Amino acid sequence: MNVNPVLEFASDRSILIKIGNDISVETHSKVVCTFNMISNSGIDGIQSIHPAYNSILVSFNPILKSPDAILSELNSLLSSPIDYTHIQYRTIEIPVCYHDEYAPDLADVARYNNLTADEVIYHHTKQNYIVYFLGFSPGFPYLGGMPKEIATPRLQTPRLKVSEGSVAIGGDQTGIYPVASPGGWRIIGRTPLKLFLPEKNPPTLLRMGDRIKFVQITKEQFKKIRSDASNKSN
Repeated sequence: MNVNPVLEFASDRSILIKIGNDISVETHSKVVCTFNMISNSGIDGIQSIHPAYNSILVSFNPILKSPDAILSELNSLLSSPIDYTHIQYRTIEIPVCYHDEYAPDLADVARYNNLTADEVIYHHTKQNYIVYFLGFSPGFPYLGGMPKEIATPRLQTPRLKVSEGSVAIGGDQTGIYPVASPGGWRIIGRTPLKLFLPEKNPPTLLRMGDRIKFVQITKEQFKKIRSDASNKSN
């Protein structure tokens, strides 16, 4: 299977690689392979690589190498057929407490979709999600695969502070806030796991391509997992 990417300058120091026009598992596999190829290519001048749902933005230093030379090397690198069928993915379980204390918007999500809170939790935990990429804040996973039955519009007025670990729904997507930050997604639970640990390498728990499964836990289990993690770090 060929990538057939389209490369074009996005600025005087960046190149946009368009890999597809959809959000799908197949396109995602192409993004992952293309990202890995560029990361391992050793092309001088490349400073950062930013994957998205169906594209990759490559930033470079035009002083170290001319933009045309960078473009030429990328075109050459991506011109050969690539096998996307042997990508190895991790599967990670994310414990989530959907207790009222950690889920201020769960009831609203249920009402909007004419469901009970337990039905929202059922739909949220029955799926296997794909981490398409990380962004917004360090370690924030953009997940694909949320059931349409629980899709809910974002808050009209975003919160000034969303707690670390909050699991939320925004439109037809779900995600996890890795650090405390402003946010407009509807919070339906919280995980005791830390998604961003700047002292570690890599600093993020999740990475592009991971398969995620949310697992419901009790409030007591939440506190124990958080306490155990805190004791290990001390």
